Amino acid sequence: MGICARTALPSTFPNLRLKPEAIYLVADNRLKIGIAVLPTPRPSRPSPPFPSPPHFHISTISNFHISNPPIFTTFVHMIDQATVQRILDTAEITEVVGEFVTLKRRGTNLLGLCPFHNEKTPSFNVSPAKGIYKCFGCGKGGSAVNFIMEHEHLSFVESLRWLAKKYHIEIQEKEERPEDIQERNDHESQIIVSEFAQKYFAEQLWENEYGRAVGLSYFHERGFRDEIIKKFGLGYCPDGKEPFTNAALKEGYKMEFLEKTGLTIKRDEWVRDRFAGRVMFPVHSISGRVIAFGGRTLSQEKSIAKYLNSPESDIYHKSRVVYGIYLAKRMIIQEDKCYLVEGYTDVIAMHQAGIENVVASSGTSLTVDQIRLIRRFTKNITIIYDGDQAGIKASLRGIDLVLEEGINVKVLPLPAGEDPDSFSKAMSSTELTRYIKENETDFIKFKTKILLTGIENDPLSRARLITDIVSSISVIPEEIVRVEYLKECSRLLEVREDVLYNEIRKLKLKKNEAQSNRESVPPAEQRTVPEQQIAIEIADVENPFELEEKEILRVLLKCGPLKIYDYEHEESGEWISETVANYVLSELDIDNMVSVNPVIRAILEEYRLHINEPDFDATRFFTVHSDHRISQFASDIISERHPLSPFWERGGSHIEKEEDLLQVVVPKLVREYKLRVVSAMMGQIENQMKIADAAKDYDLSMELQASHQKLKSIDKILSKQLDRTVNPKK
Repeated sequence: MGICARTALPSTFPNLRLKPEAIYLVADNRLKIGIAVLPTPRPSRPSPPFPSPPHFHISTISNFHISNPPIFTTFVHMIDQATVQRILDTAEITEVVGEFVTLKRRGTNLLGLCPFHNEKTPSFNVSPAKGIYKCFGCGKGGSAVNFIMEHEHLSFVESLRWLAKKYHIEIQEKEERPEDIQERNDHESQIIVSEFAQKYFAEQLWENEYGRAVGLSYFHERGFRDEIIKKFGLGYCPDGKEPFTNAALKEGYKMEFLEKTGLTIKRDEWVRDRFAGRVMFPVHSISGRVIAFGGRTLSQEKSIAKYLNSPESDIYHKSRVVYGIYLAKRMIIQEDKCYLVEGYTDVIAMHQAGIENVVASSGTSLTVDQIRLIRRFTKNITIIYDGDQAGIKASLRGIDLVLEEGINVKVLPLPAGEDPDSFSKAMSSTELTRYIKENETDFIKFKTKILLTGIENDPLSRARLITDIVSSISVIPEEIVRVEYLKECSRLLEVREDVLYNEIRKLKLKKNEAQSNRESVPPAEQRTVPEQQIAIEIADVENPFELEEKEILRVLLKCGPLKIYDYEHEESGEWISETVANYVLSELDIDNMVSVNPVIRAILEEYRLHINEPDFDATRFFTVHSDHRISQFASDIISERHPLSPFWERGGSHIEKEEDLLQVVVPKLVREYKLRVVSAMMGQIENQMKIADAAKDYDLSMELQASHQKLKSIDKILSKQLDRTVNPKK
C-alpha cells in the first residue's frame, strides 16, 4: 500500500472528486484511504479526568474499486425472535460439540481434538461459561450455531433448524410487523423501569432513615452482612399508597411500563405500589439485568402474604428463571456442581457461608426450562431439602424432569427444623462443605428410602413404590446409568431385575404412544430478526493495525458498559457517567478512524447501532452472531488463551483485573492505536516526499512537508501522553 500523487489519480479513478487537503493511499489498484491531516473540532463531550489525545481526521473511502466487489448480503425470510432465542438458550455448547468431538474437562473448560484440522495434541477448547468453542491450532471458533455451520456446512438458518430438531423446538418464521417493533421497544422500556426500581429500593434501604431502621435492620437480624446485602442488590420499598410510583413518574418513567412490570397496580383511578412496605429481592437474568422482584412483608398480620413476586411479564417468565444464576454461574462451572435450594434467603446465606454455586427455584416446582438453564453450566445438581418430610415427598414428584435431562441428581436432607439459611449460619464454611460432602446421597437411593418408610409390610404400597421408582429410572437417557440404577433398585427393593426391565418397557411404550398424539404448542410470537443483519464486503486487505484494533474491540466487548469517569452536564449540572464504549467510539469517530478489515468495521457498526439498548450484551450478541466470520472473530478476542493484552503490562505495570484501572488502560489503548496510525502515515508521506523530490514536483513536496509537520506534532503529543501513563522500557 502506498500514497498516490493527486496527478496520477484522475486517470485511475475518473469518478473520484479529489480534495486538495487530502493524501490518498492506493494498493493493488484499489483506493484504500484518504487522509486529511487538518485538525477537527471535538464534539460537545466534557474533558475526561485524564489527558485527551490530540485529534486529527482520517476520512476513509472503503473499497473504492474500479469494479465493484462481491458483497455478502443475504436477506432471507424472517425468523421469530422468540424461537431463535429459545434455540440459543437451549443449545448447550458441550452437548452440540460433544456429538462430534470427544471432550475431556480441563479446569472450567473442556478439551478435545479439533474436527477441522488434523492434530495429535488437543488444542480444541470449549467454554461452557461463554458458550463458545475455540481451536488454538487452526483458529476456528464461535458459538454452537457456528459450530454446526462449519462442521455440517450449513447456513445460519439451516443450523438453527438442525439445533431446533435436536432439542425438539418448533421453528417459527414470519415477517416483522409494526406491532413487533413496538413489542421490542416495550421490552427494552420494561428493563429500564426495573433497573430504576432496583436502584430506588436500594437507596431507600441505605439512605432513607426509615428504610435503614426497618428494612436494613431486618436483614441484619437475619444475619446478613452489609457486603452481601449490596452484592445481591437488596432494598426496601417504602410503605404507603404510591411513593415508589410517584418517584418513578417524577423521573419520567411511564405508567404503562410500571403496570406491565407489575411494580404498580392500577385500577381505573386507583393506584398502588405492589411491594409497599416490603424488603426487596431483585431477580436477575443470566446476563445480570434486573427483570423482576420478590418482596417480603415486614408486617405481622396473617392476612398479608409473606412473600409477593412480580407477575409474569414480557421480560419475566418465572418458569425460565432461577434465582441467583447470574452470581453463581462462574462457580458452578468451576466446581462442576450446582446446589439447588428453595428461597432467596437460602441462596444469600449460602453465599455468605462461602458456597457460591447455589441457585433457587424460588418456591416453584422445577421446570424443564430451569433445568436446561442450569445444565448449560453443569450436569451435577445437589438438591438441598429442609427437614420437612411431607415437603420432601411432595417435591420428589417433580425431580423426574431433572433425570430426564440427563443430569446427575443428588439429595441433601438437612436435620429436622433446619433450612439452608439457618443451617449455613450454624457452622463454618469448611464444616458446611464437609457436611454436604458426607451426607449428600444419590437421588434414587434417597427416594427409595423415603418412600419405603412405613410401608415395609404393605404389598400394595410396595408395588406402587416400585412403579414410582422404576418410572424415575425410565426417564434417564443414558442406558448404562439406567442399568446401574436398576441393579441398585433390585437390591434395595428385593425385586428381580427382569421384572423391573419389563416394567420399564411398559412405561416407555405408553410414553411413546402419548408423545405421538401430543400436539406441539408454538411459543409466543415476539420480535423478528433477519437471518443476516449486515453486509460484509469480501476484501483480502492486509491490516497494519490489526493488533491495536483487536485490543480496542476486546475492551468494547468485555468492558463496554462499565463506567470510565463521571462528568457534570453543562446546562443541568447533573453528574453523568461516561461508559467505556461511549468514550472509545467517540474517540474513533472524532478522527473518523475506520478499519480496513471488513469484519472489524462491521462489528463496530453494529455496536454503534445497539449501544443505547439497555439489555445489549455485546459479548453474547457477537459470539452468537449469524455471520460466522463475526462470531469467530469475537470468540477469538474473548478467548482465555491470552487473558491480558501486552499493552496492559508494558513497562511492568501489572493489572489484576481489566476493570480495575479503566481510566489508565482504555485511554492508553486509544493513544497506542492513534500513535500507530500517525506513525504509519508519517512513513508513507516520507516515502512520497522522496518520489516528489525526484520528480521535482515542488508544490506536492511542500504540501507533503506541511502534512508531515502536523503529524509530527501529533506524534510528539501522543508519545508524551503515553509516557505519562506508563514508563515503557527504553
